[in-house]
Amino acid sequence: MHRWEAVDETTFPSVRFGQLYAHSLTLDEAVAALLMRVRSGLGGYAVTPNVDHICQAEHDPEFRSAYRSAFLSLPDGQPLMWMARALGTPLAEKVSGSDIVRPLLEMAAAQGCTVFFLGATEHTCAEAARRLGESIPDLHVAGWASPFFDPDGEPGEVESAIEKIRAQQPDLVLVAMSTPKQEILMLRYAASLAPAVALGVGAGLDFVAGRVPRAPRWMSGYGLEWLFRLSREPGRMWHRYLVHDRAIVRIFLETRREANRRRPHGG
Repeated sequence: MHRWEAVDETTFPSVRFGQLYAHSLTLDEAVAALLMRVRSGLGGYAVTPNVDHICQAEHDPEFRSAYRSAFLSLPDGQPLMWMARALGTPLAEKVSGSDIVRPLLEMAAAQGCTVFFLGATEHTCAEAARRLGESIPDLHVAGWASPFFDPDGEPGEVESAIEKIRAQQPDLVLVAMSTPKQEILMLRYAASLAPAVALGVGAGLDFVAGRVPRAPRWMSGYGLEWLFRLSREPGRMWHRYLVHDRAIVRIFLETRREANRRRPHGG
């Protein structure tokens, strides 16, 4: 029996952070859950919350809806692991979108599943497909599309891309866009993509293609990926990390107070 056949998504334990939640799964279990969802034919999508997502969800109703409609939510970032432990509900493992790309596609290829890349750039998608094909010989990349997507604008390019995906009938769709674009896109188009299963991977294809370097493993382990990104893109990232995401302290404290009120007290 393949390990993924034994995973039951209805029993996934979860931890809440403000308006969002994360499931407690190992990387292997997450891969198993995604492939079991493919096998079910139900479609749907998975998200990967991090500190910035938790803060954005406080003031973006559609972003919150995107999370609440996802069948799987995988913790992306060491800070979520620390917060979960402090809440008394530890998470099994950090499972970021970029971490899961290769093991997911290795297992997908072994099961004869096909994948489509949506987002990033045409060059990035092509290079990611080339590199993955070299290391995973049985992988079938059905195609890719890099449409412009403005959640508040006209959907023209995205709808053309969705039609292209439907024509190719892949089993998996890796959505490689910035937040909240990729989550809102999956919310709006999951039904159109079904039975394909979508997964938001952010910069995952950029990492595979070698376009964007990943933080050293030691920085990731100490929760310093944000500092690595800030050092490389200070003009774009300083407001996000140094201003916007400071709200995580308040959100965590409020979540802990609420958890303490709900926790039964012996007497």
